[in-house]
Amino acid sequence: MVKMQLKVLGGGHEVGRAAIAVGSKGRYILMDYGVNFSEEDIPQLPDHIKPSELEAVAITHAHLDHIGAAPFLYTTAQLPILMTSITKELGKLMIQDFLKLSGYYLPFEQVDLEVMLDNVVDVTYGKQYEFGDFKIQFINAGHIPGSGMIYVDVDGVKVLYTGDVNTVDTRLVKGAVLTGVRADVLVIEGTYGNSTHPPRDVIEKEFIESVKEVVENGGNVLVPSFSLGRSQEIMSLLAERCDDAHVFFDGMVRVITELMVSHPEFIHKYDLLTKAVEEFKAVRNSGDRRRIVKGKGNIIVSSAGMLKGGPAQYYIKKLGGNPKNAVFMVSYQAPNTPGRKLLETGKLGDEGSPTIKARLQWFDFSSHAGVDGLMELASSVTGLKKIVVVHSDENVGSAFKERLGDIVGEENVFFPTNGEVLTFDL
Repeated sequence: MVKMQLKVLGGGHEVGRAAIAVGSKGRYILMDYGVNFSEEDIPQLPDHIKPSELEAVAITHAHLDHIGAAPFLYTTAQLPILMTSITKELGKLMIQDFLKLSGYYLPFEQVDLEVMLDNVVDVTYGKQYEFGDFKIQFINAGHIPGSGMIYVDVDGVKVLYTGDVNTVDTRLVKGAVLTGVRADVLVIEGTYGNSTHPPRDVIEKEFIESVKEVVENGGNVLVPSFSLGRSQEIMSLLAERCDDAHVFFDGMVRVITELMVSHPEFIHKYDLLTKAVEEFKAVRNSGDRRRIVKGKGNIIVSSAGMLKGGPAQYYIKKLGGNPKNAVFMVSYQAPNTPGRKLLETGKLGDEGSPTIKARLQWFDFSSHAGVDGLMELASSVTGLKKIVVVHSDENVGSAFKERLGDIVGEENVFFPTNGEVLTFDL
């Protein structure tokens, strides 16, 4: 029998700031080390863990809420850190941008990021890596290119951590499949643990028809979008369905798209992404932006997805006053963000700010599995004894916890808070 510990350093009763340590006998593998942001946009790091207790770090993917705090571990130590090759490159871009915007608040600098990158172990899906008494494998998570679920053998106890996971095939990534996987403990995200997403083909059809309607009526369409993942999915969809469209991509979207094109092995429908890059126009400067907003029938895919910054803010100020134009939101809108306020009130800011007259609409292009996909994943894992829900807010996670009781019994499902340590005798 093994006494296995699972430490929730982040992602407990919250979406984001993922950080989970698993181990026994005082030695651990740290899975993710991300950040969240306060309402004032101040970064919030996970609980601390001594690097001296870690055999290795494993990062599921390059979104900041999973990798953003990782360089902090390298201010005093050098540890092997496992991730796919594209996650390494994307993570570097994301953290450098993070340092530029929030460096004042961060307890690490560019030099610590460089130390972290020097210690990266490039992983291949399905290949086993050994560190101390731990064996680690990555399994495609279907979330964004290079994302992986982490499968850890802790002294014979098998732990599967999903990270952010999606079971639906998209143009960027094939959905996650766990057929034949055996695990004693499943640590599963519950972002959408009590809701289902509409069928992807329905959303895509509605989006394309809406875009065409606006463009054919002489309007411009702004698509504020997450730079990493969502933008490239939207561009691939437009490349497939909108021949001869005048599409522009701007901001961090441009840099990340170029990087993805250099990693065809991680892209599901690579031909569509390359078609988008070849046929659409990258926005290089403010002069390009001025010409675009003066034109008609243009489609602009631009960071930032929640309108918290990036060129999208410029475009919406220039295009938002014309009812012929449209702002189509395709990314999750967190509470109190400009994007969420826009959808709820029609205004970007507080009461005194101008009302946006452009057509406003939100489309559910989520890269997270809904509760149906999550339940299917959990049910397909054999040998399960315990399930731990993370990356979910309190109400959603509690409802998801109840559902998971049908698989292993309610007494074997856990929804821990940050700082909580679970001990399992397995």
